[in-house]
Amino acid sequence: MYTPPFIKAFRPSLILMFIFHSFFCQAQNKTIFGTVRDASTGESLIGATIAIPAQHTGATTNNYGFYSLTLPQWDSLTMVITYVGYEPQIKKIFIQNAARLDIQLKPAGTDLDAVEVSAQKVDDRNVSQTQMGVIDVPLKLVKELPAILGEADIMKVIQLLPGVQSGNEGTTGFHVRGGNADQNLVQLDEATVYNPNHLFGLLSTFNTAAINNVTLIKGGFPVQYGGRLSSILDITMKEGNDRHFKGEGGIGLISSRLTLEGPIIKEKASYILSARRTYLDIILKPFLPKKINTNYHFYDLNAKVNYRIGKNDRLFASFFKGTDLLRYEQAGIYYKINFGNTTGTLRWNHIFGEKLFANTSLIYNDYDYAIVARQNSVQSNVISGIRDLTAKMEFNYYPHHRHQVKFGTMVTHHTLRSEGDARFNPGTQTTPERPIQDIPKKRFTEVALYIDDDIRLSKQVSLTGGIRIPFYISDSAQYTRIEPRVGIKWQMADRTSVKAAYTLMNQFIHLIPGSAASIPYDIWAPSTQNTVPQTSQQISLGVFHNLKENAYELSMEVYYKNMEHQVLFKEGNQLVQSLDIDPLLTYGKGWSYGSELFVQKNTGKLTGWIAYTLAWTNQRFPELNFGKTFPYRYDKRHNLSVTGSYALTKRWSLASTFVFTSGAAFTVPTGRITAQQGATLFEGNYFIFEERNNVRMPAYHRLDVSAIYKKSKTFCGHPYDSEWAFSLYNVYSRQNPYFIYFQVDVNTDTPQAKQVSLLPIIPSVSYNFKF
Repeated sequence: MYTPPFIKAFRPSLILMFIFHSFFCQAQNKTIFGTVRDASTGESLIGATIAIPAQHTGATTNNYGFYSLTLPQWDSLTMVITYVGYEPQIKKIFIQNAARLDIQLKPAGTDLDAVEVSAQKVDDRNVSQTQMGVIDVPLKLVKELPAILGEADIMKVIQLLPGVQSGNEGTTGFHVRGGNADQNLVQLDEATVYNPNHLFGLLSTFNTAAINNVTLIKGGFPVQYGGRLSSILDITMKEGNDRHFKGEGGIGLISSRLTLEGPIIKEKASYILSARRTYLDIILKPFLPKKINTNYHFYDLNAKVNYRIGKNDRLFASFFKGTDLLRYEQAGIYYKINFGNTTGTLRWNHIFGEKLFANTSLIYNDYDYAIVARQNSVQSNVISGIRDLTAKMEFNYYPHHRHQVKFGTMVTHHTLRSEGDARFNPGTQTTPERPIQDIPKKRFTEVALYIDDDIRLSKQVSLTGGIRIPFYISDSAQYTRIEPRVGIKWQMADRTSVKAAYTLMNQFIHLIPGSAASIPYDIWAPSTQNTVPQTSQQISLGVFHNLKENAYELSMEVYYKNMEHQVLFKEGNQLVQSLDIDPLLTYGKGWSYGSELFVQKNTGKLTGWIAYTLAWTNQRFPELNFGKTFPYRYDKRHNLSVTGSYALTKRWSLASTFVFTSGAAFTVPTGRITAQQGATLFEGNYFIFEERNNVRMPAYHRLDVSAIYKKSKTFCGHPYDSEWAFSLYNVYSRQNPYFIYFQVDVNTDTPQAKQVSLLPIIPSVSYNFKF
C-alpha cells in the first residue's frame, strides 16, 4: 500500500520555522496584533493596510482580517490604517508589552464631497508587496458598470482585466495568459466551483450581493494554491451584519434576487441568506407556439453563518447551490438538460498568540451535468459529475515585521463519474435515466504540503520563496511533483518597484469537450499512466508605479509561460461512453508570451481602468496539423478594455465600458472534392482541411453604457434606498462574429462563408433596493 512521504517532509518545515523564530527574537521586540473590521457591519476587511510611516514598514490583513506586527522596542508609534472605500484611521500607540489592537474602519461617505476626498491615502500594496500578477476586483465598480440584461456579473468584469481573454461573445468563460478555461481554479469560500455559469454561459453563478471580496491571481502563485495552471479566482462570501438587520434586493428583466443579513447574537454571531431565481420560463410561455413546451429556469442560493466563540476563536459555515434546469419539447424532439454546483465549507479560525494564526477547513463540493436528448428515433444520454471532499489546515506565522511564514497541508478525495450512450428509441417516451449510484466512477486523492517564507531583506529588496509538494494517488497511477514558487521585489522609490516571479504548477484533472445531439458538454477526466498531469512554468517581470498619493496605479508586466502535456481529441474523435478515453486523446504542448498594461484610478468622482494586452499563444501536437505549430483557439493579438464610472450628482452616476479584441483563430477548408455518389455531407461536398486555425475572425469591439439613479425613501416610516439602473449593451449594435460556417451556393457552386452574430443592441432596466 502506497504511503505518501508528506509526514516526513513536513518535519523540516517546522524546524525551519522555529530557527527563524529564534533568530528574530534575540532582540527586544514588541508585537501588535489583532483584526480589522467594518465598523458598521462587523465584516472582516481582507487586505487592509496597517502602516508604520516612521519605520517605513507595515502589514496587511489576511483572508480573515488578521494582522501581526513585531517591531523593535519603541516609546510611541503612529499607525495609519487604510482600506479602499473606507475612512483612514491614524492611531498613536504607547505599548510596553505585546498587545492586541482590534480596529474598526468606517465606510466613506456617499455624498459628492466625500466621494471626492474619501480614502485619499489608498494602500500601496500593488507597489509594496512582493507578490505580482494580483488584481483585487472592486465590487462597487462591478455593480455600477453596464451589465447585459441588467445582471451585475463578476465574471464579465474579470474579462476586462489585463491578461484575460474572453470566450465566446456574451459568455462568462475566460482564458488567462494562453490557458484553457479548465486551467482556472475558481473558488467560493475555498470550495471549487467547476462550472461557474448560468444560462449556458451568458451569466455567472455568483450573486454579487452575497460577495465580500474577489481576487484574481495570474502569476507568482502563492503556495496555498495548486491544481491548476493558469489562474486563481478567489471569491469570499460576506459574513453577515452582526450589528443590525439589513436587506437588499433587485428586480431585473429575467430574474429577481433578495439578500437578508443580521445578527443572531449581536456582535457575536451573524448570518446572511441570498437567493436569486430567473423567471424566463414564465416570461416566454405566452409567446411560444402551443406545440413547443419549455420550462428553462435557474436559481442560486448562498447562505453563511459565523460565531465568535471568544476573542481567539471563530467558526464559519457557508453553503452555495446553483442549478440550471431545461426541458424542451416539440414534435420529434425532446431535450432535458440539468446542471449545477453545490458547495459547503466549515472553517475554524484560531489565534494562538500575537504571532501565530491558524485556519482549519472541511470542504465539500459537487458538480453534476445530465443530458437527455431525443431526435426522431435516436436518444442520447450523458451523465457526468465530480464530487470532492477536502480537509485543509493552514498557519500564518509572523516572527518579525520583515518576516512572514505560511505553511500548511491539504487532502482532497475526488470522485468522478461519467457515462454516455446513444440508442434506438422509436417510441414517443424517453427511456428512464440510470440512477446516479449506478454510474461508473473513478476515484483518486490529491495531497499537498506547502511552506512559504516572505522576508524583507532590506528597505529596497524583498524576497518570497516557497515550495508546494503535491501527491496524486489513484488505482492506476501515482505522481509526486515539486513546485517551487519564487518572487523578488526591488523598491526603486517610495511609489515605484520592480518585481519578478517564477512558478511551476501541475494539474491532475483534465476537461474534455464532447457533444450529444449537437449539444456541447464538458467532462472532467483524471490523470492516468498515459494521460499524465499537465505542467506549466511561468516567468514574469513587472514595473509598478503609483501617482498622487496612490490614487492612480500603473503597472506593466511581461510574461512567458510554457505548458506541457496538453490534451485534445485526435482528429475526428468525440467522447463516447466512459472515462476510459486514453485511446481517443492526443498530447502536445503550448506556450504563451506577452505584455500587459494596467492603469487604474481608485478615488474621486471618476474611477475605472484601462487594460491593454499584447499576447501570442501557440500549440504543437505531433498527431494534429501534421505536427506543425498552430495558434491557440483564443490567441487574440490585441486586447483593450476601458471602463469608467462617474458620480455626476448625489443621485445620478454614469458608467461605460469599451472592448476591442483581435479576431479569434478558426479553421477553414482549403479545398473541396465533389462526390457524385454516396456523399451525404455538405450537399455532396467533402471539404479538405490542411491547416488548423488558419484564418482569423473579424475584430471584436463593443461599447456599453449605463446610468444609475439613486434616491432615499421611506415605507411605513422605515427608510430605504432605491435605485434604478438603465443600461445599453452593444450601443452601436456591432455584428460581432459568434461563429462562421461554410455553405455551397447552389447557383455558382462556390463555397461561401456565413457569419452568425447573436447579440445586437440590448437595452435593460432593473430596480434595486436596500434597507
